[in-house]
Amino acid sequence: MSLRHEVGLIGVDEAGRGPLAGPVVAAAVLLTVDFDVTDLDDSKALTAAKRAELRILIEGNSRWQVARVEHGVIDKINILQATLLAMTQAVDALGLPETQVLIDGNQIPYELLGRATSVIKGDATFANIAAASILAKEHRDEMMRGLALEYPGYGFENHFGYFAPEHRQALDQLGPCAIHRRSFSPIKEWGLQPCLMLD
Repeated sequence: MSLRHEVGLIGVDEAGRGPLAGPVVAAAVLLTVDFDVTDLDDSKALTAAKRAELRILIEGNSRWQVARVEHGVIDKINILQATLLAMTQAVDALGLPETQVLIDGNQIPYELLGRATSVIKGDATFANIAAASILAKEHRDEMMRGLALEYPGYGFENHFGYFAPEHRQALDQLGPCAIHRRSFSPIKEWGLQPCLMLD
């Protein structure tokens, strides 16, 4: 079944709430009227190859923006507030202040109250939210592959900061690095000071 294509609405989703390292990333997407939504789906339901293919299609046939909030800010304001901040920044960057917004989940940023609607499982319901989920995931994965070059040995290019067995083993051997979120367990158990964790 095809996702609902709500023409003229901005879809918003995020990637990276759960990882122990790196930024949280949000995308805001306004699809064109004639965008073919047939292959769109929640990013988690797609293969990496399909996500990469759809990223090209979305970026070439929509208005879109991506925003990131770094690990240090996440530690200061918590992951929920950092996610809402990234969503607000992505929407604001589109420069469409009169356009209504659909947001995946059950939270709406304060700055978007009155123009946004939250939709639980929105990335599996609305095409514009699914498109945002794909861009958020693709851009964050790309960022983490870049950070893997700066911080080798952690496997960020494979698990993207999630607490996979490879990540656990690297932490046991190397300890946390500068992009780990010190407010997240098990990173906070190291008792590191903020100055050791922030860029």
